[in-house]
Amino acid sequence: MPITTNVVMIHGLMGSLSYFEPQKRVPDLRWLTPDLPGYGATPMQDGGEGFSLRGQAEHVRDLILNLDEGPCWVLGHSVGGAIAMMLAEAHPELVRGLISVEGNFTLNDAFWCRKVAAMSVSEWRASYSEMQSDPEAWLTRAEIEPTVERLEWARRILVNQSTDTVHAVANAVVRETAGAEYQDSIRRVVDSGLPLYLLSGERSDAGWDVPEYVRATALQSVRQKNTGHMMMLEAPDEFCAIVADFIRFS
Repeated sequence: MPITTNVVMIHGLMGSLSYFEPQKRVPDLRWLTPDLPGYGATPMQDGGEGFSLRGQAEHVRDLILNLDEGPCWVLGHSVGGAIAMMLAEAHPELVRGLISVEGNFTLNDAFWCRKVAAMSVSEWRASYSEMQSDPEAWLTRAEIEPTVERLEWARRILVNQSTDTVHAVANAVVRETAGAEYQDSIRRVVDSGLPLYLLSGERSDAGWDVPEYVRATALQSVRQKNTGHMMMLEAPDEFCAIVADFIRFS
């Protein structure tokens, strides 16, 4: 398989997906792990005015166009799954296949976003500051053993975006995935015949609200053993191997 098989990985509410270095784990794919606007060193577009998930999808469109290497495989984790779905609907010519890693299909998948969006910015700032100061507790709440490596990764994840970014994204999730428009978008992508794969953590799959028609249409649905929602943090080698198998045997 040529190195130009590109896999664009769209991170969730907190990014990025570069910390576990997927390129080193499966080098025969090209893993692209960009920070979306508002994350890492990438500034929020228009200073955050009019922020939207569809705007984030357009940022990924620009990234793929700048590669100038044809359509890419697109993987979306959590909130990133909704962004990936919006990209696939708006620009199907740029998406070779779609991998939803516990991506948001309904508001039932946005429990944490709904909680954050319901807070004022000052309330969320205090809560997030506490979270950032104790990455071990953050991992423990997710039922993840806080090894030295995972603690370092958790620190990097928690400082990769500002309080305001998380609050803005959470509000966008609630606003843009709540109604019939988003459900219609999902239906159009699924009905288009685009290769679709589903990946979940064994511990968290039961809480993933995937419509039955989506599961029925997906080429494969895999539960990664002994992991939860952040399966790439818990078992990155297995995660990369599953994703690579989706692509190789598609």
